[in-house]
Amino acid sequence: MAEQKPFVPFVSPETNMAEFTVRALLIGLVLAVVLGAANAYLGLKAGMTIAATYPAAVIGMALIKLMKGTILEENFTRTVGSIGESIAAGAIFTLPAFFIAGIWNPFFTPGNYMISAAIMVAGGIL
Repeated sequence: MAEQKPFVPFVSPETNMAEFTVRALLIGLVLAVVLGAANAYLGLKAGMTIAATYPAAVIGMALIKLMKGTILEENFTRTVGSIGESIAAGAIFTLPAFFIAGIWNPFFTPGNYMISAAIMVAGGIL
């Protein structure tokens, strides 16, 4: 039997590496808005959504690498960037169902808009 090599993590526990930075947060939020909007459009037009994690990972990795960031910042950016997909999917699958079921008829009123915004905010926080 071959001798097994000890596991060595890529980022050791002793390393003091930045993860939660302003640039990683801003890039992630921009990606979340752009990918969430694209996902909402595709979901309402075609009835299906895409996995926004992969484009968020690639774009975030490219931008953070250009700024000489760390691997942990890249991970944080991808995670924040993929949140927009979840929020958009929650909206595009529930709000049209309320409209089709006749619960919100007419839909385009300020009260219904505020209710739907509150539902999406609560779902996003949860």
